[in-house]
Amino acid sequence: MSWGTWQDFWNMGGHGLYVWGSYAVTLAVIVTEVCVLLVKRKSILEHLGRLSRLSRRKVATRPS
Repeated sequence: MSWGTWQDFWNMGGHGLYVWGSYAVTLAVIVTEVCVLLVKRKSILEHLGRLSRLSRRKVATRPS
């Protein structure tokens, strides 16, 4: 497609709302997914840290 003006580009031949809405939804889903993964990663690392500390405490208190 060829657009003569920026307005034509944003309008996309009458399909601009669908096209740009699709881009917006896709971007929102990707950003949300990245945020969820970062929060989950932090939670898992904290859990592993707690397990590691607990394991070291059990080894240190075990009678010889």
